[in-house]
Amino acid sequence: MKLFSIITFCSVIALYSCNSGTTSESSNSSTGDEASSNLTGQSGVKDDVSAKNIVQVAVGSKDHSTLVTAVKAAELVDALSNAGPFTVFAPTNAAFNKLPAGTVEGLLKADKKETLQDILQYHVSVGVFKSESFQDGQNIGQVNGGNIKISLKDGKVVINDKATIVASISTSNGIIHVIDEVLLPPSN
Repeated sequence: MKLFSIITFCSVIALYSCNSGTTSESSNSSTGDEASSNLTGQSGVKDDVSAKNIVQVAVGSKDHSTLVTAVKAAELVDALSNAGPFTVFAPTNAAFNKLPAGTVEGLLKADKKETLQDILQYHVSVGVFKSESFQDGQNIGQVNGGNIKISLKDGKVVINDKATIVASISTSNGIIHVIDEVLLPPSN
Protein backbone atom coordinates (compact mmCIF):
# COMPACT_ATOMS: atom_id res chain seq x y z
CA MET A 1 0.00 0.00 0.00
CA LYS A 2 2.88 2.39 0.84
CA LEU A 3 4.50 1.70 -2.52
CA PHE A 4 1.23 2.55 -4.31
CA SER A 5 1.01 5.86 -2.38
CA ILE A 6 4.58 6.79 -3.25
CA ILE A 7 4.06 6.00 -6.94
CA THR A 8 0.82 8.01 -6.99
CA PHE A 9 2.51 10.97 -5.25
CA CYS A 10 5.43 10.93 -7.72
CA SER A 11 3.03 10.72 -10.67
CA VAL A 12 1.05 13.73 -9.43
CA ILE A 13 4.27 15.76 -8.96
CA ALA A 14 5.51 14.78 -12.44
CA LEU A 15 2.16 15.66 -14.01
CA TYR A 16 2.04 19.01 -12.18
CA SER A 17 5.60 19.83 -13.27
CA CYS A 18 4.74 19.14 -16.91
CA ASN A 19 1.63 21.29 -16.74
CA SER A 20 3.46 24.14 -14.98
CA GLY A 21 6.06 24.32 -17.75
CA THR A 22 3.38 24.37 -20.43
CA THR A 23 1.44 27.10 -18.67
CA SER A 24 4.53 29.23 -18.25
CA GLU A 25 5.53 28.87 -21.89
CA SER A 26 2.06 29.61 -23.17
CA SER A 27 1.73 32.69 -20.98
CA ASN A 28 5.03 34.04 -22.34
CA SER A 29 4.01 33.47 -25.93
CA SER A 30 0.52 34.84 -25.37
CA THR A 31 1.88 38.21 -24.27
CA GLY A 32 3.45 38.72 -27.67
CA ASP A 33 6.37 40.50 -26.02
CA GLU A 34 9.34 38.51 -27.29
CA ALA A 35 11.88 40.99 -25.91
CA SER A 36 10.75 40.64 -22.31
CA SER A 37 10.41 36.86 -22.53
CA ASN A 38 14.11 36.67 -23.45
CA LEU A 39 15.20 38.75 -20.45
CA THR A 40 16.58 37.11 -17.37
CA GLY A 41 17.62 38.47 -14.01
CA GLN A 42 16.30 41.73 -12.64
CA SER A 43 15.57 43.16 -16.10
CA GLY A 44 13.15 40.30 -16.77
CA VAL A 45 10.88 41.15 -13.84
CA LYS A 46 7.52 42.41 -15.11
CA ASP A 47 6.13 45.17 -12.90
CA ASP A 48 3.62 47.67 -14.24
CA VAL A 49 2.82 49.16 -10.83
CA SER A 50 6.10 50.39 -9.31
CA ALA A 51 8.01 53.49 -10.38
CA LYS A 52 10.30 52.84 -13.36
CA ASN A 53 13.96 52.05 -12.84
CA ILE A 54 16.87 53.62 -14.76
CA VAL A 55 16.72 51.14 -17.64
CA GLN A 56 12.94 51.39 -18.02
CA VAL A 57 13.11 55.20 -18.14
CA ALA A 58 15.92 55.11 -20.72
CA VAL A 59 14.07 52.57 -22.87
CA GLY A 60 11.06 54.89 -22.88
CA SER A 61 13.12 57.89 -24.04
CA LYS A 62 13.38 58.49 -27.78
CA ASP A 63 16.48 60.60 -27.07
CA HIS A 64 18.39 57.68 -25.52
CA SER A 65 18.02 54.86 -28.06
CA THR A 66 21.76 54.80 -28.77
CA LEU A 67 22.54 54.54 -25.05
CA VAL A 68 19.99 51.73 -24.63
CA THR A 69 21.52 49.84 -27.58
CA ALA A 70 24.98 50.24 -26.03
CA VAL A 71 23.82 49.10 -22.57
CA LYS A 72 22.28 46.00 -24.13
CA ALA A 73 25.42 45.26 -26.20
CA ALA A 74 27.58 45.63 -23.07
CA GLU A 75 25.24 43.31 -21.16
CA LEU A 76 24.66 45.87 -18.40
CA VAL A 77 20.85 45.86 -18.43
CA ASP A 78 20.52 43.64 -15.35
CA ALA A 79 23.14 45.60 -13.40
CA LEU A 80 21.34 48.91 -14.02
CA SER A 81 17.95 47.34 -13.25
CA ASN A 82 19.04 46.29 -9.76
CA ALA A 83 18.13 48.18 -6.59
CA GLY A 84 21.08 50.55 -6.73
CA PRO A 85 21.05 53.35 -5.88
CA PHE A 86 22.82 54.68 -8.96
CA THR A 87 23.51 58.02 -10.56
CA VAL A 88 23.68 57.66 -14.34
CA PHE A 89 25.03 60.41 -16.57
CA ALA A 90 23.06 59.56 -19.72
CA PRO A 91 24.30 60.97 -23.04
CA THR A 92 21.59 61.74 -25.57
CA ASN A 93 21.59 60.41 -29.14
CA ALA A 94 22.86 63.84 -30.23
CA ALA A 95 25.80 63.46 -27.81
CA PHE A 96 26.73 60.12 -29.39
CA ASN A 97 26.43 61.74 -32.84
CA LYS A 98 29.24 64.17 -31.86
CA LEU A 99 31.71 61.27 -31.69
CA PRO A 100 33.85 60.61 -34.78
CA ALA A 101 32.03 58.68 -37.51
CA GLY A 102 32.04 54.93 -36.94
CA THR A 103 32.91 55.14 -33.21
CA VAL A 104 29.56 53.90 -31.90
CA GLU A 105 29.29 51.18 -34.52
CA GLY A 106 32.82 50.01 -33.71
CA LEU A 107 32.11 49.89 -29.97
CA LEU A 108 28.99 47.77 -30.53
CA LYS A 109 31.06 44.94 -32.03
CA ALA A 110 31.48 41.86 -29.83
CA ASP A 111 35.28 42.18 -29.66
CA LYS A 112 34.92 45.71 -28.18
CA LYS A 113 32.56 44.67 -25.37
CA GLU A 114 35.08 45.34 -22.57
CA THR A 115 35.89 48.79 -23.95
CA LEU A 116 32.18 49.59 -24.25
CA GLN A 117 31.58 48.39 -20.69
CA ASP A 118 34.41 50.60 -19.43
CA ILE A 119 32.99 53.66 -21.18
CA LEU A 120 29.44 53.01 -19.98
CA GLN A 121 30.57 52.29 -16.41
CA TYR A 122 32.39 55.65 -16.50
CA HIS A 123 28.89 57.17 -16.73
CA VAL A 124 27.63 55.47 -13.53
CA SER A 125 28.17 56.27 -9.83
CA VAL A 126 26.98 54.25 -6.88
CA GLY A 127 24.69 56.46 -4.80
CA VAL A 128 22.31 59.27 -5.66
CA PHE A 129 23.94 62.59 -6.51
CA LYS A 130 21.37 65.32 -7.06
CA SER A 131 22.25 68.38 -9.15
CA GLU A 132 21.69 70.79 -6.30
CA SER A 133 24.24 68.98 -4.11
CA PHE A 134 27.13 69.13 -6.60
CA GLN A 135 30.02 71.38 -5.62
CA ASP A 136 32.55 73.12 -7.83
CA GLY A 137 35.71 70.99 -8.05
CA GLN A 138 34.02 67.89 -6.64
CA ASN A 139 35.33 64.50 -7.82
CA ILE A 140 32.95 61.54 -7.97
CA GLY A 141 34.09 57.93 -8.25
CA GLN A 142 32.60 55.98 -11.10
CA VAL A 143 31.82 52.27 -11.36
CA ASN A 144 34.77 51.67 -13.72
CA GLY A 145 37.19 52.96 -11.07
CA GLY A 146 37.73 56.37 -12.64
CA ASN A 147 36.63 59.77 -11.36
CA ILE A 148 34.66 62.55 -12.95
CA LYS A 149 35.14 66.21 -12.05
CA ILE A 150 32.19 68.48 -11.38
CA SER A 151 32.33 72.19 -12.23
CA LEU A 152 29.70 74.84 -11.75
CA LYS A 153 29.68 77.35 -14.61
CA ASP A 154 27.06 80.03 -15.17
CA GLY A 155 24.58 78.16 -12.97
CA LYS A 156 25.06 74.89 -14.85
CA VAL A 157 26.63 71.61 -13.76
CA VAL A 158 29.47 70.60 -16.08
CA ILE A 159 31.23 67.24 -16.00
CA ASN A 160 34.90 66.98 -16.97
CA ASP A 161 34.79 70.53 -18.36
CA LYS A 162 32.75 69.19 -21.28
CA ALA A 163 29.31 67.68 -20.64
CA THR A 164 26.44 69.76 -19.29
CA ILE A 165 23.52 68.33 -17.36
CA VAL A 166 20.41 69.33 -19.33
CA ALA A 167 17.81 67.46 -17.24
CA SER A 168 17.53 65.19 -14.21
CA ILE A 169 15.04 62.36 -13.72
CA SER A 170 14.41 60.48 -10.47
CA THR A 171 13.88 56.73 -10.83
CA SER A 172 13.06 53.89 -8.47
CA ASN A 173 16.74 52.92 -8.24
CA GLY A 174 18.49 56.27 -8.47
CA ILE A 175 18.71 59.30 -10.69
CA ILE A 176 19.48 59.97 -14.34
CA HIS A 177 21.28 63.16 -15.34
CA VAL A 178 20.78 63.70 -19.08
CA ILE A 179 24.01 65.07 -20.55
CA ASP A 180 24.94 66.58 -23.90
CA GLU A 181 28.34 64.86 -24.36
CA VAL A 182 29.70 61.33 -24.03
CA LEU A 183 32.18 60.99 -21.17
CA LEU A 184 35.34 59.14 -22.18
CA PRO A 185 37.51 57.65 -19.44
CA PRO A 186 41.06 59.01 -19.30
CA SER A 187 43.62 56.85 -21.11
CA ASN A 188 45.65 54.62 -18.85
